[in-house]
Amino acid sequence: MKSYNVCLKDTVKTFAKRLFYSLFDCEQEEVHSGYLEKTFLKILSTLEIENAKDIWETFRKELPIIRKKLDLDAIAFECNDPASHSLEEIYLAYPGFHAISIYRLSHELYKLGVQILPRMMSEYVHGITGIDINPGATIGESFYIDHGTGIVIGETAILGNQVKIYQGVTLGGIQVSKDLAKTKRHPTIEDNVTIYANATILGGDIVIGANSIIGANVWITESVPENSLVTYQTEIKIRPKKNGIRK
Repeated sequence: MKSYNVCLKDTVKTFAKRLFYSLFDCEQEEVHSGYLEKTFLKILSTLEIENAKDIWETFRKELPIIRKKLDLDAIAFECNDPASHSLEEIYLAYPGFHAISIYRLSHELYKLGVQILPRMMSEYVHGITGIDINPGATIGESFYIDHGTGIVIGETAILGNQVKIYQGVTLGGIQVSKDLAKTKRHPTIEDNVTIYANATILGGDIVIGANSIIGANVWITESVPENSLVTYQTEIKIRPKKNGIRK
């Protein structure tokens, strides 16, 4: 019977957590630097991935660039969320920012051809934030997630700069079939698009044009031109009660 090393999930959880800490805390970077390299090499060895040392060195050199991208994301949070009081609050307390941080780290490993580990990292943060961003997705600068619970962003989704997404949004595939694995299955969202709560956008050929607003609860399976406003209209009737019973 084949062993699948499922205890590696705990190792990856701790690795991802300490990597996140070291990215924003100079003292933690010094404390964890040796651990991170050692653990990374151990994880890749367990996954039978070659050239682990070279991959680590390449990844390590990208960390300052990832940090700069995340600083832009944090500023986007501060500029867009009226409930935020400071940048420090965003770094310390916002699940959306935490999810984006782990995404940007795992995406870099995904680009380096590392298998399984990026997905394990994304599932770790998915479990604690409710935000599911596949490490294969391509996301531009100044990305903002409000609340975030229930967001799903698929592997081949492409998001431009200054995109804003609210809770419950799905950027998914219109079909679920294994023979589509190497095709673009998820939508493209151009620059400066806002997608409100529980909107669903499906299909690899779908493009949401720049500067558009997608309203709450909208279901989209066709492209939307630039500068569009897409809304879902439903009729709600409110009638007075009589003797505690609605008429």
